[in-house]
Amino acid sequence: MINGLDPVIHTPKRLAAMAVLANSTTASFRFLRNYLDISDSDLSKHMSALEAAGYVHSAKDGRGRGATTTFKLTRDGQKAYNAHRDALRALLDGPSPEDLPQD
Repeated sequence: MINGLDPVIHTPKRLAAMAVLANSTTASFRFLRNYLDISDSDLSKHMSALEAAGYVHSAKDGRGRGATTTFKLTRDGQKAYNAHRDALRALLDGPSPEDLPQD
């Protein structure tokens, strides 16, 4: 049952970031940081993990303090997010009545 859960996505902050990116074309570092209400370093750590897994692509525009980093899901990231969401939904729905033990 829990085999379909993706350990890279499963942490709440990464799951929330993936949900934002799945519902948008891109999201800025600032938006994600504010939406998730986490620090810059915490967001950097989580986005680096998602990028290392090939689930997120980042792009930087500009230099120095005015630089803007944006993120978007990769095709693999979208597939992984959809599979994780389906696994979570199945887990939360629980077994069907016919799969439960009959006492």
